[in-house]
Amino acid sequence: MSKSPELIQPDRGQAATLINLVNKDGYAAWAKRLTTGQRAALEGQKFDGGPYQVGVVPDGDGWFAVGGVADPASLSSWCLAKLAEALPAGIYRLADGDPGPALFGWQTAQYRFTRYREDKDATGARVLLTGDAKAIEPALAEARAAMKVMDLVNTSPEDMGPAALEAEAEALAKAHKAKLSVTKGEALEREYPMVHAVGRAAAREHAPRMIHLTWGKESDPVLAIVGKGVCFDSGGLDIKPAAGMLLMKKDMGGAAHALALAGLVMGAGLKVRLHLLVPAVENAIAGNAFRPGDVLRSRQGLTVEITNTDAEGRLILGDALTRASEEKPDLVVDFATLTGAARVALGPDLPAMMTRRNETAEALAAAGKAHDDEVWRLPLPDSYREWLKSDIADLNNSPANGFAGASVAGLFLDRFVGEGIDWAHFDTFAWRPAAKPGRPKGGAALGLRAAWHMLQARYG
Repeated sequence: MSKSPELIQPDRGQAATLINLVNKDGYAAWAKRLTTGQRAALEGQKFDGGPYQVGVVPDGDGWFAVGGVADPASLSSWCLAKLAEALPAGIYRLADGDPGPALFGWQTAQYRFTRYREDKDATGARVLLTGDAKAIEPALAEARAAMKVMDLVNTSPEDMGPAALEAEAEALAKAHKAKLSVTKGEALEREYPMVHAVGRAAAREHAPRMIHLTWGKESDPVLAIVGKGVCFDSGGLDIKPAAGMLLMKKDMGGAAHALALAGLVMGAGLKVRLHLLVPAVENAIAGNAFRPGDVLRSRQGLTVEITNTDAEGRLILGDALTRASEEKPDLVVDFATLTGAARVALGPDLPAMMTRRNETAEALAAAGKAHDDEVWRLPLPDSYREWLKSDIADLNNSPANGFAGASVAGLFLDRFVGEGIDWAHFDTFAWRPAAKPGRPKGGAALGLRAAWHMLQARYG
């Protein structure tokens, strides 16, 4: 991963290459200030001010850069990202104004996942200067959090099993002087029976566990953050086809988001009593795997008929949401790579969001739109609750009709959240199938910034 603290620095007048920003409409007027040779240089690069275009302009013994943006007066997270990818290593400053939100994309554009191979194309860091010193640390923290999600999701499932998620939580607790407790073995079976059932078929080194981090003053409002930690999902006995299993290292993407968000909360010192809960399992196949037709008893006491072992994420989240609710939280936020139905409905870039309260949904949607991390609300229709009925248990885990899969999964989770509790659920893909400027292919933080900025506004 890129060392993000090197990429943003305060502007103290140090030598730097200038970046000019133009758009297509204003390019002709801007280009009149250039010499004939400079205009010719840009013409040779086919630069006309279009979005994400990059040009290099000779200027005496040196040069300056020019970037195409939608609106030079209103920057986005991604408007400088192509420049951060394409320019040579060095120090840069904008010719006019501060980068503002573009500080984020400048960092994520330079992200590289190098755990398993050397980045032979590395050209060194592109450093961006800003005169807004107060913006630096928040921008660094936010980009580090997003890149933490990328790192965790990109990691091989052999190296990112339940024990590795525990190690990440342990490092987080140590960094912020938080308390960490981990429940395993017989205690897990007794206290979190659905988590145990889903993970019991895994090899010993990938044994299931409930990871629970607490931080903050007990007198502050309780914020619970829950993340689905299915470190690999074979589908269980309802096994996935090979193509469906290929990306299942990302099925712990919810846990990655939860860990990253908890780090932001603690790093900023929000006035909350934080409870981070990550049920960590591998949904494996063995003689002791849970079966279609089994009836599991949950921590809450509800019984669940298993109609599909590949709908396992909602089971482990059910126990975690029950535990979170026991703290009588002011707000519960959960992240999960939960349903293919959400991706069919919204595609890979838009996380599905479900909430009980309209004002919470509106705050999350507004935060996402303002920070280039849009989310889309899906409903929790009461009329669909009947599809979760079971002939022999309190509910089933996966209706057979195939309708409204994301919302029905949300309704399942809703049964395990305490009555009257403010709750937001993100069904996020946690993966980007194709690169865009500032957004590399692979693991992706989708919904993280929306949630973070909403929490800052609510508790900051």
